[in-house]
Formats: sequence, C-alpha cells, structure tokens
Amino acid sequence: MLRGTRIPNLRPYQRPLFSVPPSLRIKFKFTSLSEPQGSRSLDEDSDDFLRWLEQKAGSQISSVLSIGKSAYGRSLFASKTIQTGDCILKVPYSVQVTPAHLLPEIKSLLGNEVGNIAKLAIVILVEQKFGQKSEWAHYVSRLPQPGEMHNMALQCFPELFGDITHKDFMHACALVGSRAWGSSKGLSLVIADRNYHAGEQVLIRYGKFSNATLMLDFGFSLPYNKQDEVQIQFNVPHHDFLREKKIEFLQRHCIPIAKDVNGFNSSVESFTIKEVRSAKGKGKGLPQSLRAFARVLACTTYEELGDLAKEAAQNDGRLARRPLSDRSKEIQAHQMLLSRITQLIEEYNAAIKSLVPISFPPMCETLALRRQMARDLLNGELRILKSASAWLKNYCATLTTFTCNCENISD
Repeated sequence: MLRGTRIPNLRPYQRPLFSVPPSLRIKFKFTSLSEPQGSRSLDEDSDDFLRWLEQKAGSQISSVLSIGKSAYGRSLFASKTIQTGDCILKVPYSVQVTPAHLLPEIKSLLGNEVGNIAKLAIVILVEQKFGQKSEWAHYVSRLPQPGEMHNMALQCFPELFGDITHKDFMHACALVGSRAWGSSKGLSLVIADRNYHAGEQVLIRYGKFSNATLMLDFGFSLPYNKQDEVQIQFNVPHHDFLREKKIEFLQRHCIPIAKDVNGFNSSVESFTIKEVRSAKGKGKGLPQSLRAFARVLACTTYEELGDLAKEAAQNDGRLARRPLSDRSKEIQAHQMLLSRITQLIEEYNAAIKSLVPISFPPMCETLALRRQMARDLLNGELRILKSASAWLKNYCATLTTFTCNCENISD
C-alpha cells in the first residue's frame, strides 16, 4: 500500500498499496469527520480484492474496513465496531509496491538524484503497460484515472513504456505523491484514534499542511485551514540608487537573494507569512527576516547600511532584527510592507469575485469542486493577509503615537 505521511485531518481518501522507504514509522492513525448524509454503497469487488490481497501475501490480511462509495467518491467504511487504539489494517510488506520493484535494467539507469516518487511512478507505468499480465493488475486497475484526480529515461525501453507521454508520467507521479506512505520491511499498522460504529466512514489523517499543499499533492482543500500560509515577494526597486549595494549587502549578511533564469542576482525575495493572531502584537507577528528586508529597503545612505552592519556585529550577527533608531524610518519600512500587502488583498478580493458560481450553463461536478477548492485557497490566504495588514497598521499607529508624544514632551 501507499503509505501516507501528510495533511490536516479531513477527507476520505483510500490509500493504495505503495510504499516509499525513508524515515519510517510503522504505526499510523485514521480519523474521521461528520460526513454529509447521502447514498452510500459498498463496493461489490471489495471482498474479491481482499481475497486477492491475502492470496498474494500468503497470509491473512487483518482489516475491519470495507471499500465503498460516498459523497466524496471511493471511500473506506468500518465493517464492524472499532474501538480507539484498535488496529484496523495490517499490511504485510510483501504486498506493498515499493521502488524495489523497479526492473533491474531500468534501475541501473537511475542515479541517486532520482527520488522515490519518480521511481515508484515508473513502477506504476510499467505495471499499467503489462495490463492483466501484471502481478499487480488487480490493484493497479483500481487506481483513479487522470480525470478523477484534481492535482496537478523512458525512451530507452519502448517495449515497456510504448507511447508513454510526459502527461502519463505526471499522472503516475500524482498517484504516488497522493497515496504513498513511508514504511519499512515488515508490517505496516494503521491505528484508530477514536471509536467507530459499523458502517461509519473512516478518514485518513494526513498531517498539518496548508490548502496549497493539500490541493497540489492530494487534490482537496479545507474550508478553514489553520495551517494556511502565504508567500509574498518584495524587490529592491530598480530606481533605488543603492540597489546593487543593497543586494550585495543582503547576501553578505546571509539573507538569501534569488537567482534569475540566467543565474544573475535577482532583486526579488520571497517570504512566507502565517496568520497573525492579534493586531496588538500577540502571537508570532510577521517573520523577522521580512521586517529586516524592509528596514534595509528603507535605508537611503551608505552610512545607514553601515550602521545596520555594525549593529549586527555587536549583537547576534543577524541583520536589522531590531527596530531602526530613526522611528520615522522604522515606520516607513513597515508602511512599505503594508502597501504591498494591501495591494495583494485587493488582488485576492478580485480573484474571489471572479469565482462567483455560474448558473448557466450548468457546471459539471468536477469544475464545481475545483472552483470550491480555489475559493478555499484564496479565502484562507486572504485571511492571513488581512491579519498581517491589521498587525502592521497597529504597529505603525503605535510608533506614530509614541513619536508624537515624545515631540510634545520636548516642546
């Protein structure tokens, strides 16, 4: 089976029999959410699949799960009452598809730089080409087709791969990436994290990931995801006469600067921000590296850059991690961040408005699902941007008030 190691707890998804080696934990948890009530039907081939699995393993497969269909598509259901901590699935290593199943002639061409997902994808492509002659045909035939998924060296063996395209390989990688789990030689055990009634749907807990990761790797999103984050970009403006000096300065002080497609230094830098829990400063606030970048941008003289370098050397070595001594420059630096984030908020609002449901012609189910996923992603990231905006407004207002009070006292 594919062993899953990622995603926030929600969404029914049946994991296949793929296994990717590395840091390998054997015990895993299943979880479940309340599911929209509707038609549920068990897969008529479920028992046949289990018999095939047991025959291939040469031993009994311990499982209290049944394969069926729900509002989400193919899903897992409890075939009997399950108590918290019960083992609900035990899979022998002998029926786990791994990169070790690569044909020797193909394996010899693949270096260490080729990852396990790509190797396992090649295994799947080969087995698909073998069709009913494949020893895994009973399983491979059950994998989703490209149209059922929502996420996004072969020429040397035409007798194995035939007319395999890049799109076919992408599909195989998507199958592995959304279903593979880490395992080790031995048994993989799946443990229940709460009680289940017979017939209740069982969902897999993937881990803590943002909607962007969930959509890209697994093809679903959550309406409200606490793990959401936003990548924002800032650049050293071309009209800044200190532009080259600032880029060199940032590099020298271990703030990485991206390379462009030609390998030259780029003036663009990306930062990841998460939700700021309180506009008054409680919580993590904005990344210190982002605020440091803004403080460097606010500098207008070589002397100011030199002062930042001296301060870093006198402290922990990190650049511009403390507020600028010139409060007006400190406010200016954070207003630059606020301006960029305000621009992004406007862009996100426009994108969300463009996702208004179309009443005619009727959307197909797949398009409607993808539209909702896009809405979940945009709403989550917009929430983060708004929290950052509130934090910045409060910070700038506090500094402005403090500066005015100090000026009044001096007068």
